[in-house]
Amino acid sequence: MFRSPGVPTPDELEARITELRAAVRRAMAAGDRDEARGLRAALRDAERAWDDAVLGDAPATAPAPAPALATAPAAASRNEDRRGLQPVREQVHQALTLLGAPAAPKLIGTVYAAFFPGEIPGHRLASLRRDEERSFRTAPYARPYYLCAALTADMLAPARGLLTVSTWPLERRIVGPLSPRADFLTSAIRLAEHAERGTPSPDARRLLWRFASTIPGAATGTVGTVDPAALAAAARAELDVHRDRDLRRRESAARRARDRLDDAERLFGSRLRAVRESGRPAARNAAPDTAHDRETDG
Repeated sequence: MFRSPGVPTPDELEARITELRAAVRRAMAAGDRDEARGLRAALRDAERAWDDAVLGDAPATAPAPAPALATAPAAASRNEDRRGLQPVREQVHQALTLLGAPAAPKLIGTVYAAFFPGEIPGHRLASLRRDEERSFRTAPYARPYYLCAALTADMLAPARGLLTVSTWPLERRIVGPLSPRADFLTSAIRLAEHAERGTPSPDARRLLWRFASTIPGAATGTVGTVDPAALAAAARAELDVHRDRDLRRRESAARRARDRLDDAERLFGSRLRAVRESGRPAARNAAPDTAHDRETDG
């Protein structure tokens, strides 16, 4: 594959990632959290570069085609042959990368089946996040990415039923009161833009219709048909209403997470000591501070 001079190869990036992981561990062992944060930022950059190099998205490489849309009956007939050839965690990573926001396993499976060849076995998703957490705690940063939990903005605890990618910015992996709608709109935009680059399969068209039917102004044609450009435009218009307030809440929670959680907790959430926005540890089974939510978001 063509590669511009000076652009690291995947092997070189993997070596760099290994060096940075070791440096992070040394900094943490020495108690130098500032140095560790800087190294973690460099590590995330290297991991993203590795993703780009391997997935073919890096601008410095020869242009790669967009992920193939599952089109026509011929693609459907190949699903059985191709199902299971790719590890489930990579299938989930592809679907989440396309969505660009925290998502529930059911949506992840639906998106993969609609836009990629094959499908994700539903029973394999049930224990995936626990397996990822176990792997991280056993050998931190041994993988280029981890599939981890979204964190609640109020308590920095794992958000039930939502998966994210460890290489995403922490703010994107946190969910507040407005985040479900903002993330829904973000995903609608990304799916619509992806659909515009090819001929969507029937499954993809049905999925786009499900998004469009709940966004004002997105369903402009007959029932069951969607113009991807109209869907993206309508989703952007509504997202503009929510984005700033949602981002402020996420950024505030991300600052607390960086200050108070260790690396594993920032990926998988704090189960034993949920951290409220006031800074006081909350009771393990305490409910979110909804009164505070209304005050700060009102």
